[in-house]
Amino acid sequence: MKLNRFGKVLGTPLMLGVSVTTIAALSLTACGSDNNSGSSSSSSAASGSSAASAADCAGKNSLTAEGSTAQQNAIAEFNKVWGQVCSGKTLAYNPTGSGAGVDQFIAKQVDFAGSDSALKDDQVTKAKERCGGNDAWNLPLVFGPVALAYSIEGVDNLVVNPEVLAKIFQGEIKKWNDPAIAALNSGTTLPDTDIKPIYRSDSSGTTDNFQKYLAAAAPQAWTKGAGKEFQGGAGEGAQKSSGVVQAIQATPGSIGYVEKSPAMAANLHTAQIDSGAGAVALTDESTAKAVDAAKFKGEGKDLTLDLNALYASKDAGVYPLMLATYEIVCSKGYDADTAAAVKSFLTVSANQGQASLSQAGYVALPDSFKQRLLASVSAIS
Repeated sequence: MKLNRFGKVLGTPLMLGVSVTTIAALSLTACGSDNNSGSSSSSSAASGSSAASAADCAGKNSLTAEGSTAQQNAIAEFNKVWGQVCSGKTLAYNPTGSGAGVDQFIAKQVDFAGSDSALKDDQVTKAKERCGGNDAWNLPLVFGPVALAYSIEGVDNLVVNPEVLAKIFQGEIKKWNDPAIAALNSGTTLPDTDIKPIYRSDSSGTTDNFQKYLAAAAPQAWTKGAGKEFQGGAGEGAQKSSGVVQAIQATPGSIGYVEKSPAMAANLHTAQIDSGAGAVALTDESTAKAVDAAKFKGEGKDLTLDLNALYASKDAGVYPLMLATYEIVCSKGYDADTAAAVKSFLTVSANQGQASLSQAGYVALPDSFKQRLLASVSAIS
């Protein structure tokens, strides 16, 4: 008897080898909620459940997906709400990182991938083959800010700018009391200690977005390019978001890039960013403004984003270091049960699933953005 990595036997989903994210989400579904986050989702799901049509909950009961660690807490919330709106539905999500998720999607090991960046040119053709000759679409479902988390004794407030960040992660600025940092932090005593950058050592969409941000916001200072592998050449690497958090906690003088959700859960200090119009803290308001500024690259059903304008923005009150995480799906080529289930999950996620994302460290989708997303979801076949 042959099992794949998710324990499927001849196409029958079994609950073997599912991720901790999935187990936690299923436990929450079964046991109900005793916190504010769950209450708001339950209310939203309850109101949506009465309106859910048979088509909304059609398809097979179990889906598999793999990829981005940045979106795993949001996916757990979506999974919980999906099970409430559509009784018996569940997603097994394996948070192995964006690169691994795309590879598993292309290999037909999972129904869709979670990725912190859209498919690259060399992946587009492979994904099309996986989808039976049909295009794979990049659908941005989860927005989360990337925090610049740090550990500096005696420093509770830190301001950086794109140029300083670029030079830190290339090893050109080495001390916390460097004049370039001191100029941004008037009134704060910065220690004469070494800066210890922490970066993602695994293939990561968060790294890709961070480096794209530096390239767009500090093109003269950042000379290393982008990509899912860190190119800066300075600092210490750590596996996955959880590893970055642990490394920052354990390393005095460190600074690293990690999604807001795990940084918030670990109570890490996070830096403000001064893009030219004053220092901006990472808040719901500053990140909501950033999502509103996001633009699509094309007019079709693939919703790849053009984030360069956002990353290079100097607008007041905007926190520009944002991460858009995609669900990479087949536009066509699924069997009917899988297509219906994928559409069901994504539809519920974009609607009822948005209710408590802010409490989990993410940004709820603006209405106009949501409508464009749902139009693409509806076109999956």
